[in-house]
Amino acid sequence: MPGLDLKNLPEREEDIDFSDIYEQHQVQVDDDLDTIVVVDGAPLVDEAKEEKLLSVLKKLFTKNAGEIKESGIWMPMAPNDKGKKESKGYLFIDFETPESAHAAVKNLDGHKMSKAHQLSVNKFTDVEKYSKMSDDYAEPEIEDFAPKEHLKSWLMDHQARDQFVMYRGDDVSIYWNRKTEKPEHVYSRTNWTETYVQWSPLGSYLATFHAQGIALWGGPSWNKIVRFVHPGVKLIDFSPNERYLVTWSNEPINLNRMPEGSSHPFTEYDEGNHILIWDIKTGSLLRSFPAVQAEGQQHKTVRWPMFKWSASDKYFARVVPGQQLSIYEAPSMGLVGKKSIKIDGIVDFEWSPARADKNDSKLNLKEEILAYWTPEVGNQPARVTMMGVPSKEIIRTKNLFNVTDCKLFWQSQGHFLAVKVDRHTKTKKSTFANLEIFRVCEKAIPVETLEIKDPVLAFAWEPQGERFATITTNDPAYGAMPGQGGAAPTIKTGITFYYLDKSKAVAGFRPLKKVDKKTANYLFWSPKGRHIVLATLRSASVSDIEFWDLDFEPLNTGDSKSNTKPELGSSVQQLSVQEHYGVTDIEWDPTGRYVVSGSSMWRQTVDHGFCIWDFKGQQLLHENIDKFKQLLWRPRPKSLLAADQKKKIRKNLRQYSKVFDEEDLAAGDANAARVIAARRKAIEEWYGWRKRAEKNMLEERKAAGKELRSSADEGKSETIEEWVEEVIDETEEIVD
Repeated sequence: MPGLDLKNLPEREEDIDFSDIYEQHQVQVDDDLDTIVVVDGAPLVDEAKEEKLLSVLKKLFTKNAGEIKESGIWMPMAPNDKGKKESKGYLFIDFETPESAHAAVKNLDGHKMSKAHQLSVNKFTDVEKYSKMSDDYAEPEIEDFAPKEHLKSWLMDHQARDQFVMYRGDDVSIYWNRKTEKPEHVYSRTNWTETYVQWSPLGSYLATFHAQGIALWGGPSWNKIVRFVHPGVKLIDFSPNERYLVTWSNEPINLNRMPEGSSHPFTEYDEGNHILIWDIKTGSLLRSFPAVQAEGQQHKTVRWPMFKWSASDKYFARVVPGQQLSIYEAPSMGLVGKKSIKIDGIVDFEWSPARADKNDSKLNLKEEILAYWTPEVGNQPARVTMMGVPSKEIIRTKNLFNVTDCKLFWQSQGHFLAVKVDRHTKTKKSTFANLEIFRVCEKAIPVETLEIKDPVLAFAWEPQGERFATITTNDPAYGAMPGQGGAAPTIKTGITFYYLDKSKAVAGFRPLKKVDKKTANYLFWSPKGRHIVLATLRSASVSDIEFWDLDFEPLNTGDSKSNTKPELGSSVQQLSVQEHYGVTDIEWDPTGRYVVSGSSMWRQTVDHGFCIWDFKGQQLLHENIDKFKQLLWRPRPKSLLAADQKKKIRKNLRQYSKVFDEEDLAAGDANAARVIAARRKAIEEWYGWRKRAEKNMLEERKAAGKELRSSADEGKSETIEEWVEEVIDETEEIVD
């Protein structure tokens, strides 16, 4: 009551100013309703069972959603017909954070407490929103049907050529590969992307990156197919069958930063999340997720992909490092079994590439399979575990000791799982490696252990095969810090090829051939198997590219007397060794016929460009391109032919090859004809220019009053005949 004079009081109480007292004792009302959920469908209980029910509900919601405020559960009670207080079947729960309330709706809406009681969970703010909906039905506007372009039209090319995308400077271009000739241009656009480009797994879409999100392009005209709004997007990942797209941004979703009037699919549920999952065909947002960091892990470190997809696109999962494995089902986006799997210490996992809904004579899967590994914790050994999904049944485990790290490698058909185990001695002064190979096709899934004395730098299975290759090293420089420019020091390595030896009672993997004193640090198998490229990438001093054939067949010399059995590994032959200075990337084309090596300005300061090689290592094309960034072959979908149809084609391959040889010959003749025609045209243009120049000069001299001098030989000519004898045929006869 400021300025109150006791000797001169107001006549009425209403005239007294109490504002300072009101301000001092004002009660702050919490009007944030985003943390409150309404739960319906709870069991009806009396006062005697009220406390027990609330205890069960608190435990359920705390476990699956988050912490609840103190006295944050209120369940209305009212007298029933008998005069006893009884619950109404609904209650209100107030969580500590809006994220917990959102998790409660996502994870527990539809949860069955018993056969007769299924919970319905909604946010309190949604109740008001739904109550304001109009009772009058409004007919939705149906858009007119617009036919879409054929997204696989490039597969209809009559020459069965492959396409690739090249990113240079600000230009992105699509080309046809034409063997030894310059690539044929298809389409280009300037500033098509802001960072880089990426193909979808089956080649249907080309993804471009923009400040506001991702755009997918395709079809013969390369029009935009669909766009996904995700500000600041940095990384994307497609599901194997191109049904879903995962996008990630280091910037969390912030509704306040969205431009006014812009159309975006985000709600308060998505606020603060980094990862979005989209339906590619409809362009709709299915769900968003927060980013998960391991304890002690720096926020700038990103493990990608964060979500890994099963081969059928039906499931996707991610690891909360050291805590749990969360497996979700698509397209519902809900957790399988409504909860994550608690696995102490879990580090990483990989899905089997084999689909449970596909027939495989060797592999009879009833469900999807994934494998994960956990490190040594206390007295517990490290462990590799195989699990079936959705049953979550443990199929096989293998205990490991003295483990530093593990990497999981599935064979392309899912017949084998190789685990590269980096191990240390008891003193932890030296390291070595093991290969634990799980034979998934055999009963009880036996595990074979291969001891390797040196650290393994790289491992790769042969696609569709039973062979693999490794790169090992015992060079003392291994593990040294990168040199100037970020290039790793060049170290000596050894390459070993392994095969499955079936000659003995118990089949096992044996070394096929070992090659020492190499510098290769990367393995690149042909997608068709048999051929492999060994490359030394991102090295300051060596840029070797080696081409190898594991089924090399020497020419038949006609020596039928030789019946000696070929030596083991004699079929493994080096076809050629090439050099591409500053090479940073290697990629096979989908057919296994061509290899591209690139030197990108993102990693290399000079000599940007690319080379195209055939599978034997013969250089077909070399292009020096300023500001070259990226070249990616367009993937092809899997063949629709059955195994017996492929076998029939291989059997009659010689018959087909005659047609292909004729086409290649005709193409060669056509190319030669084009070259000759171009030369003739250039000569004709030269003579035409010369005649015009002479005519113009003559007119200028006439205009100046000067006549051209007559040639001394003008009007005279001399014909010289020269006889050339050529022997067409020569026959010698002996006459008696």
